[in-house]
Parts: sequence; C-alpha cells; structure tokens
Amino acid sequence: MNVIMIHHPQVNNKEDFPALSIALGFFDGVHRGHKEVITTAKNIAKQNGWKSAVMTFDPHPSVVLGKKNTSIQYITPLQDKIDLVEELGIDYLFIIRFTSAFASLSPQQFVDDYLAELNVKHVVAGFDYSYGKFGKGTMETLPTHARGRFDVTTVDKLEDKQEKVSSTAIRKLLSEGSMIEAKELIGRFYTTKGTVIHGEKRGRTIGFPTANIQLHNDYIIPKTGVYAVQLLVAGSWQEGVCNVGYKPTFKDPSKSNLSIEVHILNFDQSIYGEEIELKWHIRIRDEQKFNGIDELKAQIAKDKITAIDYFHSIDK
Repeated sequence: MNVIMIHHPQVNNKEDFPALSIALGFFDGVHRGHKEVITTAKNIAKQNGWKSAVMTFDPHPSVVLGKKNTSIQYITPLQDKIDLVEELGIDYLFIIRFTSAFASLSPQQFVDDYLAELNVKHVVAGFDYSYGKFGKGTMETLPTHARGRFDVTTVDKLEDKQEKVSSTAIRKLLSEGSMIEAKELIGRFYTTKGTVIHGEKRGRTIGFPTANIQLHNDYIIPKTGVYAVQLLVAGSWQEGVCNVGYKPTFKDPSKSNLSIEVHILNFDQSIYGEEIELKWHIRIRDEQKFNGIDELKAQIAKDKITAIDYFHSIDK
C-alpha cells in the first residue's frame, strides 16, 4: 500500500496517480461501519479496473477546531489505522494533515484540489460525511461539487441491535468497560500497543509478578478495573489478568498515576523492553481497595480463576 502524507496546499495533480475509487472518512477504529465504506470503494475499483484508495486526516479535526488545549484519545492511533487499512487490501492511503488552513477550504476547493487533482473517479463515504469550511459540504452536495468529474456512492448507516455502529458509540462502551459490546461494533477485540517497562515490582513480592505496560500513542484506556486480556509478546499470544487503575490498596488515588499491569498466566520470562500488543477481552470487576495484602492476594487468585475459565470457554 502506498501511504502518502499531504500537507496543505496540495501540490499533486491527476497525472501523478492512476484512476482511483476512494473512501473518505476519519475512520477512527476502522470499525464495521468503516469497513463497509472502504470495501465498497475497493469493490468499485475492482469492477472498473481502477486502484482503490482511502483518504483520512491527522490529527482529529477537533484538535484544530475545538477548544484550546483539546486532546484526543483514539481507538486506533494513526499507525494502527494505517496497518488496518493495509490489511483490507487498499492500494493508496492519503493522510491529510488537518490544519486550520485546510479546514478553511470551501467545499468546492476541497473537491477541486483534494479529489479531482488526485484523479478520483468515484467517491464513497458514509451518509453523515461532511467536508469543507464549517462542514457545509455533504453527501447531498458532493455530486454538484463533482461537476461530472467523478461519481458518488453514499453508504447508509450500519446498525447493531438498533444502535448505529460509530466511533462515538465505541468510545462510550470502552469508557464503561463494556468490552464484549465494543468488540461487536469494532468487529474485533479492542487492542492497544505499548512497551513493558520497569514498575515498582510489588506484584512479585506477593506472588503475582506483573508486566507494567506503557502504551504508545494516545489510546483510549478502558474504564479502571480488572480485565481478562491477551498479550502478544515475542511473537506469541499469552493469556493474563490486567489491572487498570491507581492501586488504591497501596496508594492514595489522588496522588498516584494510572497504571496498566498484566499478570501473565503460566509465564516466567523477563520481558522488559519488549514491544507488546494488549487485546482486551472482558472486564472482570471494579478496582477496589483491600484491607490488607492477604485480602488482595485472595482476590487476585479469584481473578485468575475467572480469566482461566473465560479463556477455556472461548477455546471450545
């Protein structure tokens, strides 16, 4: 897949590219609804002997258009998005650097400079896609702005149990720790990437050594609590129990930082410095403060059994 970063003003022209069928969207999560849009563009490209393309933006528009010091956490930070789009077999990925100057383009200028000049022959987007200054361009206006240079396909909203499959809905589910429901909308388990770093090593002193994870990028971190997870480390998936929180048994929550620690089941290798993927399966319980070490150890042992039972149930 050809990944092309574009900064405003766009300087490519149509002679630089083959005929393209392109999917437009921010595509945070590359969820089931996004896949519908992207695969529609891919199928149209195949039917016409064109190349397939996706256009996305970085950073999230709200970082530029929102209030001062707006920060965004992503379901799929940019590199994850690139990897997932490539897995869908797309030929070109255009990443537009979203700036205030780009956001000021009129809808017609966006179409002229960022679609027609990229040799786009067909545009596919969701029913709620908008473009141009103040989002005044819509899927209803796009055929007019196209001026006969390309065709347009609008993909209707995808629903799951009468709920729109959307990044907003997925973000809400992750914030609630509803991992199974989030998986149904995403189409896969929520996954984050990071590095194993040195922590306080308190877990090994109570018989439950943990891998302290520092996440890459600005991922959405699921609701604090205890989860059954899988950890991809050194090319192998391991099962584990993950605690996301502030370790209230040992610390004052108001004076500590959020940590992500995984006790890997049946595993005793040193993995400091390893790059990992963390696949979030189910939330087991809330994080809680215990009266002492023995009470904490007893609960962790129960959490392990819960996780083991869960993984055995999905293996069948």
